[in-house]
Amino acid sequence: MKDAYATIIKAIGEDLDRPGLVGTPERAAKAMAFLTQGYQQNVDDIINGAMFPTTSNEMVIVKNIELYSLCEHHLLPFIGKCHVAYLPTGMVIGLSKIARIVDMFARRLQIQEQLTQQIAETIMVQTKALGVGVIIESQHMCMMMRGVEKQNSVMTTSCMLGAFRERPTTRTEFLSLIR
Repeated sequence: MKDAYATIIKAIGEDLDRPGLVGTPERAAKAMAFLTQGYQQNVDDIINGAMFPTTSNEMVIVKNIELYSLCEHHLLPFIGKCHVAYLPTGMVIGLSKIARIVDMFARRLQIQEQLTQQIAETIMVQTKALGVGVIIESQHMCMMMRGVEKQNSVMTTSCMLGAFRERPTTRTEFLSLIR
């Protein structure tokens, strides 16, 4: 990756020996490895047994989980927040594990629509929930820094599974609680 960044920097007409750029290819490669670390992670290692029995069947919501991802079309960041809800059926997942699942999928080259679905499906499978709802709101640098250059645009995506799709009252409760 270091050599690839050096090639890119040269291709834009810069001098790799300029004081500000010395070491940049290596730093950029390390940054990209960090930003895409989700490829090196898997759900089982993230959850690490943090599933706990419960008698509660009420909605569990984690709001405002910040996320940082890279658009797979331009390799530019999109930044936002994720809201996750599920209806447990005998087991709950450790609170931090929800945020870690969001991060695992966000730290891959993504489109927001796919990211939303991956999070929802993973929570549904891992918790065996009655239903899962995920909403992501984010700003895309590919739309803000280039192209149409719309600074205040926010993209919102949702994925509703199980009871969140089948029961309008469950979906409405979730939407009202995250606002």
